[in-house]
Amino acid sequence: MKISYKDAGVDIDAGNSLVDKIKPVVKETFNENVVGGIGSFAGAFRLPAGYKKPVLLSATDGVGTKLKLAIDAKKYDTVGIDLVAMCVNDLICNFGEPLFFLDYYATGKLDVDAAADVIKGIAKGCKQAECALIGGETAEMPGMYSENDFDLAGFAVGIAEEDELNPKVKEGDILVALPSSGIHSNGYSLVRKLFFEKLNMKFDDEIDGKKLIDILLTPTRIYVKDFKRLKPYIHALAHITGGGIVENLPRVLPDDLEAVVYKDKIKVLPIFEFMSKYVDEAEMYRTFNMGVGLILAVDEKDVDEVLKNSDGYVIGEIQKGKKGVKLK
Repeated sequence: MKISYKDAGVDIDAGNSLVDKIKPVVKETFNENVVGGIGSFAGAFRLPAGYKKPVLLSATDGVGTKLKLAIDAKKYDTVGIDLVAMCVNDLICNFGEPLFFLDYYATGKLDVDAAADVIKGIAKGCKQAECALIGGETAEMPGMYSENDFDLAGFAVGIAEEDELNPKVKEGDILVALPSSGIHSNGYSLVRKLFFEKLNMKFDDEIDGKKLIDILLTPTRIYVKDFKRLKPYIHALAHITGGGIVENLPRVLPDDLEAVVYKDKIKVLPIFEFMSKYVDEAEMYRTFNMGVGLILAVDEKDVDEVLKNSDGYVIGEIQKGKKGVKLK
């Protein structure tokens, strides 16, 4: 008796079908610096001109257990945006402008339509981030993942001037918050435990007039265009991910400066207000973004210009003190 790769659970034809399906979407992310097309062993990208001392930056991340909600809800069109966002939002915190992106999609059994929706989301995220999706890998691994499960990893490369890499925060700088679109992509193990184990809520239950599943799967906001527009005024910026404001903001501070953040100035989103009924405040602030997706440190004289050119608002300032965040 002879068996095939398909008998073992791997469908080569399905993989080829997926590539054919996503090619037009992926090509829409290309720009003049992409060399070649899709299907080679590696993606090629021409370094843009105009940099004096260019430095390449890289970032990698996943989406975490937010994927489990997408799988259970059979809603696959947003997690690809999350994947791009979690990588490129980190790049800009080192003043890197994203150049290109790669993805890795691993599953137990390849569902071509579901995978195509995910990758369309990745392409959409790349457009928002103004970077090219130049490569990726799909792995079908029966026995490693259960049949309906899949996992995602993303990889972004950006470019910056070497002398712009280090934050230039100073005493008296004002902290400007750019709002998050929701929970973004951190803390979903706690989210799932609270809503679906402790509260026994359903996907169609509503909070503040919106379906719970739509709130929880709202994609992470991508801040690349905001960064490019506001870059001349920014001394430093921090992406508020796992660890919240209290753990992420200190990453851009020198040892002798402290960030003072006023909690009553934060525009807390309804989903976080709801969760705060069941989770301690300190736990909320060290797990979630609370409505703040990115924090900029800017000179006091530039605050009005930053506010005029963004949806940001002031939440605090920088003062002398031990490196860290003081929530008031």
